[in-house]
Amino acid sequence: MSGRSFAMLLAAGAMQAGAAAECSRDIAVPVSASGASVQVEGANIGGIYPDLLRAMGAKNGCNFVFTLVPRARQVAMYKDGKADLLVPASRTPSRDLLGTFVPMIGHRAMLISVAGQRAPITSAKNLLERRELRVAVVRGFDYGEQYTALVNELAKQGRLFTEVDVVAVARLLNAGSADVTIMGPTLMAGAIRRDQRVNGMQEKLRMEPIPELPWHESGAYVSRALKPQDQRVLVDMLEKIGRSNQVMDGYRSYFHSDVLTDSVRPR
Repeated sequence: MSGRSFAMLLAAGAMQAGAAAECSRDIAVPVSASGASVQVEGANIGGIYPDLLRAMGAKNGCNFVFTLVPRARQVAMYKDGKADLLVPASRTPSRDLLGTFVPMIGHRAMLISVAGQRAPITSAKNLLERRELRVAVVRGFDYGEQYTALVNELAKQGRLFTEVDVVAVARLLNAGSADVTIMGPTLMAGAIRRDQRVNGMQEKLRMEPIPELPWHESGAYVSRALKPQDQRVLVDMLEKIGRSNQVMDGYRSYFHSDVLTDSVRPR
């Protein structure tokens, strides 16, 4: 199934949904390009989450206004109460303080590199000991406390590259300017798809799980800066999406099973 076919199915499903309370105002959703989850082509913003929100919003009286920003800015806007939704988002304690989390899928970050002859990396400690390896990450990504601690230590060692988006990280790996990145494999696969400069890179990649990067819930945060009635409408809408596993179906429509294996699973 193509991404276009997935969007058509969503629209058909939304037409069959029952009526619900409406949002009292437009819902601000800043987004950044994020694999199949959020796709940007010129002025057009699509992908799994925007398509789902538009389809459900049309029936439930909620208008989502998407704006394109860097990932770090997207997270900062959520923290400042300027983003009504943070999506897609991993669940973290600090984000829980500011909004209600609705899980959509299970996922985990992995170590990703261009395949070569180096010995496997088996843990965060092992990665920190391998001081010859340069690591690139995306500013604003957060996979939990252990991820943050690992990234902070890599920065102290002076071998961390922090980039604005996944495409920039992919280009560093492809050019040999960085050796390893830490993120969800679908994010890397999506970036490779949309940037001709790294075309053909997917087949060369090596994915390595480490125990410090366990499975996490991923989904959407509804900001508590919204009126309580709007929060209820959005949480109810997102819960319906989560229970239906439409996000997982979206991933399956965009990626082969080898990209999803060991990194994405149903809610």
